[in-house]
Parts: sequence; C-alpha cells; structure tokens
Amino acid sequence: MSILIDTVRIAGFRGIKNLEVSLPRVAILIGQNNSGKTSFLKALQLALGDYSRALSEEDFHIGSNGHAATEILVDMRIVPTDTNGNKTQQFSTAWQADLGDKIKAEASGQQFVATRIRAKRDPLKGSFDSKRTTLEKWPDFANWTTDKIRETNLTRRLESLPFFAIEAQRDIHQELRERTSFVGRVLSGIKYDSGDIATLEELIKEVNDQAVSKSDELKSLKANLEELNKSFQGGGNAEITPFPKKIRDLSKHVSVHFGEDSASSFSMEYHGMGTRSWASLLTVKAFAELLGQQHASEEKPFFPIFAAEEPEAHLHPNAQKTIYRQLAASKGQVIVSTHSPYLAAIAKNRDIRGLKRAGDNVKILLLPELEPEDQRRLHREVIHSRGEILFSKAIVLCEGETEEQALPLLFKTYFECHPFELGINFVGVGGAGKYLPFFSFSTAFDIPVFFFSDGEPNIVRDLKKHYESIFGTTDVTSCPNITILPNDDFEGYLMANNCMPIFETVISELDGADKIENWKNMRQGTDTGKRDSAGNSILRDYTTTGGHERAISEIIDKSKPKYSPAVASKLCELDKIVFPPKIIEFFEKIKRGLKL
Repeated sequence: MSILIDTVRIAGFRGIKNLEVSLPRVAILIGQNNSGKTSFLKALQLALGDYSRALSEEDFHIGSNGHAATEILVDMRIVPTDTNGNKTQQFSTAWQADLGDKIKAEASGQQFVATRIRAKRDPLKGSFDSKRTTLEKWPDFANWTTDKIRETNLTRRLESLPFFAIEAQRDIHQELRERTSFVGRVLSGIKYDSGDIATLEELIKEVNDQAVSKSDELKSLKANLEELNKSFQGGGNAEITPFPKKIRDLSKHVSVHFGEDSASSFSMEYHGMGTRSWASLLTVKAFAELLGQQHASEEKPFFPIFAAEEPEAHLHPNAQKTIYRQLAASKGQVIVSTHSPYLAAIAKNRDIRGLKRAGDNVKILLLPELEPEDQRRLHREVIHSRGEILFSKAIVLCEGETEEQALPLLFKTYFECHPFELGINFVGVGGAGKYLPFFSFSTAFDIPVFFFSDGEPNIVRDLKKHYESIFGTTDVTSCPNITILPNDDFEGYLMANNCMPIFETVISELDGADKIENWKNMRQGTDTGKRDSAGNSILRDYTTTGGHERAISEIIDKSKPKYSPAVASKLCELDKIVFPPKIIEFFEKIKRGLKL
C-alpha cells in the first residue's frame, strides 16, 4: 500500500492567481516559457520543502490591476493507493500510524490528509511568516480560498514525504564541495565502525609512505620540512600525506571520475555539462535511497517527492529518454517540468499537464479522455510524431508533402519572418481523414488551428465530418480558420494559377529536358483506369487540349516526395504579390486570427 498527492491548489504565488492541478504518480509539466511551470514546482517546494526561508516580495502574485496578493496559499491532498497507484478507501496500517490524527474522511468513508501552508508578510519584522496546518475537510475548488475550515497547526513538515528539488542549473563538480548539496549530504554521512577505521587508516598510511618513498620531490620536501624540529627542540614530526590521513577527512577529498572504463575515466570537472548535470540528478536518487533505508530500518513508511526542472538540459535525445525512465522508476512521486518533446513522447497521455498563461493567472490543460484506439492515434500521430506542436502558439494543418514544405517557405516570404519565430508549426497530416487527432489535441490544449485543404469532394466531406465532431461547425467553407481549394489538390491548383512553368522547370532540372516528352510517348494510349458513360476504358491522349498539363500532373503525382522540395523552393522565388489567390487568402486568415 502507498499514497499519492492527487491534488495541489495554489493561490497568490508568483504568476499563479488561483490554480488546481490533479497529479498522477509521474507528471509531465509542459508549456511555453513563462507559462508557470517553475512557479508550480516552487509552490510545491514551499508546501513540502524549505522554500519558505527564501520567500521574497516577488513571490506574491501581482494582478492585472497592479495589486499584490496579501497572502500565498498552497493546499495539498494526500490519498491512499494500492501498489499500482490506484486510489483505495483507507490508508495502510503503517501510514495510519505515521499520519495519525491528520487523517480525515469524507462522508463516503474515503480517507485523505489535507495540508495547507499560508505565507504572509510581517511588516514589523520586515520578513515573511509561514504557517503549516492540516485541514478538517477538503473544500470545493470554487471557494477554497475563502471557505472557513477548521485548521490544526502542523509543527513541522511531514518527514515521511521528503521533498527533493532537482534544479535546472545543477553541476556535480560544484556540488561535491558543498556540504548542503545532496551529494555533500551523502558524503557527510559516511560512517565506519572502529575496527574498519583502524584497518583503513593503516592501509592509507602504507599508501602514503610508498607515495613519498617513491618520489624524489616528496622525499626532498619531507626532509626540508623536518627542519621544523629545531623549533620544537626535536619533538616535532613532519608528515606528507598525498592521500587523506584520517577516514573522517575522506569526504573532503572525494572526486567522481567517469569514462568508458577505469583506465580512460577522468574527473567530472573535465566532462561536459550534460554528464555533470545527469550525475548530479543521480546523486539525488542516491540520497533518497539512503533516506528510504533509514526509514525502513525504523519501520516507518517513506514516500519521496521529486520535482525535476528541465532534466533534459544539455542531454541528447536518447539520454533525455533514459533520464526520464530513471526518474519514473523512482519510488515515490515524480513531477517533471520540461521543454523536451522527447520526454512528452514517452510519457503516457494521462500524465501530461499543459500550463498556459491566461491573463494574470495560469490554467491547466489535459489531453482528452478518448476510446483506446483514439488515444493511441492521438499519442502516435501527434504527441510521439509531432511533439514540437505541444509548445506551439498556433498549428497549421495541411494534407500533402508539397504543402507541408511549400507553405512555411511562402509564409516566410509573405510575413518576412520564419513561422517558428511566431510559434507557428506547419503539419502535413498525410492525407484526407487524418485530421481528427490534431483537432482533439488543439482543442484540449487551447491552441489555435488553421486548415489548408484540398478541394476534392471526398476530402472536403471528411474534413466537415471530423471538424463538426469536435468543433460543432457544419459549414467549413465559411470558417475563418479554413481555406479550401476549388475542387482540386494543391499541385493542380498551382498549375491552374500560373505556376505551370515552375513544374516544367523542376522536372527538367531533376530528370532532364526530355522527361515530359518521353513520358507522353511512353504513356500515350494507355488505360487511365477510368470509364466513360458506356463503360468503355478511357485512354490517355496527350495530343488534345490540356494534354501537356496532364502529363506534368501525372509525373508530379507519381513522385511527390522527389519533386516537392524543389517546387517549394521555386515557389519562394515568386514575389508575394503574385502568390496564387487562395494562398494569400489563407495567410490573411492567419494574420487576422493571430492578430499578427
């Protein structure tokens, strides 16, 4: 049996005016810069850790009216769970003994522990006071900050729920010299029994004697230092100890070496920040494990809370995934704030929490609860394959490869800046009928979405069906965020709007000047796969009006991945005033929708 912090409420802290967040055992916090991720982690540290000693005036929320909050509130609800993390009705015997009368129960019999920390200014002292209490009940969120609830003083933090803040700027090389760091606390706790101390110190003395005897420099230094005897009437003794003489001094000289093997390893100070940062994080786990062993020896329950800020810093993608797995495997609860799409990609949909600024507050965003197959599609086609859109300010959806490559380049020409500078991501969904997961995601994460759609009837029909199922709008042709080409695909539309020379040039440059004529000669008179009204096969005929254009269209359709990049590049050589009308219309819709 175990426990879980399943809900956290924060009011009046930094950029958070009033927020409630549900937490799984492993939570991934994502969002753009300044969306509130760090504020959330610091609020947890205030409730569970030692942040109250570092409170400053800047920690009090300032509203849009310029008024600062008079107090900070952080409430947490702790509930019992089974070993798989599923909520249960009652705490285990061990947790009941540990939490005692802090445990309360709902009318249904559901047990919980509710804690609160309240921080206020103390104008007389010129500092800040914080008070910890437990709550008699867990109020509704609508009036949780004003509800008059009986509170009982909590004289100290819950020792069975230690809080471990893993900062973004971490470096084991520096922390080895800091006694208050996690690795410093591990080293300062080194203990041996008296017999082991005597044995080890004798071995160290032998090593020191050999190190001196085999070095002319050290022997010379020792001989000269022994001249100090003259000042002590022959009663002094000079020793040179390249290695610490006493076991108690070991922790002052510990260093960490790392490499492919012991022969090629070298000190952490010579490693890059990625390795040093990763090593620092692992020392937090080591300290937590030692603390857990201590609790186990005293037969006390133990549930650590790890709050890791940007654990992916300085690490390549595979290392980011590995460090996430290491964190997730920790005993206890893990909350990770990240800008990494790789971490989001390997997390479960239900574990992702999006944070977004909303005026002078922060709001929480959750992925929708869907049928299992729809959940898999959402994760596979959006989160796993297109993780960068988790951090978008807007998403532009299109169908084919040519659009996906051409539209961002045309956007840059039209707006004179790259779309990513504005937080806009262009996504080719890979064909008609594949919009739905992106619709579900953009709605849940409150991200504006724009559509550039081919105009064939079956594609427009699918777009209408899926759009209506999410947004409730039936007339997609009049939506301010949708542009539909006139009964054609993108390549066909471009060819019909003065871009045929571009396609001719691209084919000629990639395949030679004879490609189009050779295609006509080879395919002339072959079956198109279509039938006339009498049921007869329709044969290709490039000698009739439009035959040349049909040949170019067939060549492009046959190898779009090959031609798309070159077509996109050529399109960008056009002046934006002669862009095809539907492209200009679409960009103007984006401009109005995002107030660019």
